[in-house]
Amino acid sequence: MERKKASDFPPELLELFDRYVHGDLDRRDFLDGAKRFATGGLTATALWESLRPNYAWAQQVPKEDPRIVTSYATVDSPEGNGSIRGYLVRPAKPGPWPAVLVVHENRGLNPYIEDVARRLGTANFLAFAPDGLTSVGGFPGDNEKGGELFRQVDRTKMGEDFIAAARWLKARPDCTGKLGAVGFCFGGGIVNILAVRLGSDLAAGVPFYGSQAKAEDAPRIKAALLLDYGGLDKRINDGWPPFEAALKAAGVTYTAHVYDGANHGFHNDTTPRYDEAAAQLAWTRTLDFFSKYLRQ
Repeated sequence: MERKKASDFPPELLELFDRYVHGDLDRRDFLDGAKRFATGGLTATALWESLRPNYAWAQQVPKEDPRIVTSYATVDSPEGNGSIRGYLVRPAKPGPWPAVLVVHENRGLNPYIEDVARRLGTANFLAFAPDGLTSVGGFPGDNEKGGELFRQVDRTKMGEDFIAAARWLKARPDCTGKLGAVGFCFGGGIVNILAVRLGSDLAAGVPFYGSQAKAEDAPRIKAALLLDYGGLDKRINDGWPPFEAALKAAGVTYTAHVYDGANHGFHNDTTPRYDEAAAQLAWTRTLDFFSKYLRQ
């Protein structure tokens, strides 16, 4: 399939797709709304297909890359769903290493997120990417089915699963004891929750276009935060000004970047919303940020 860019689609169609991705519309409602953009022989279904993820595009680091060692691990989560399984990536050279928890979007542990974990591994971080869908069988290999399963999991218990995974990762003997977290969309919101819940146990958090924590919880945040937003992502960005005011009042160390012209999901290189320039700059900043706060 030819890779398309966000500029190849009307902004209104991208907004419609964003509502579908986040559960405000089902597939039928999206297709009904997309019909008015189906021109030049295209059908609404063809538009839907062109906007869906193509996971072949996400592989920046092959699974067999000699710089890393990969495996799967299961973590006990007594306060959550009992356990959570995830993808563990270790640098091939001797540790211990600083660790980063990688939190997926609202579809589960898909190949894009696994590749993000491998990217961190090649940068000499211990990375663990848990699958919030573990309790319902795990990511099913299909994005739409993943979304359906995601809605079946108790959100509070899923949050506890990620907290358990973070604590497990930090306590591993091959971790230096320095822990960071990065997440995307739903995962960005989870990073903000981790910052509140873990306090000083989290050294650095990088939420990409994630829902903000409650303003009254900002004083509980001890981690340094690097917050990334797409300039066109009004749904998420509207929550930033009050959260920023709360972070300032609480004396939290933070840096925020808004990437002009970028959509929600701009880092995800499997969809047309991917913005290469913004994604690469944001990722460089992410690695620099983790190096600063996790290697000291």
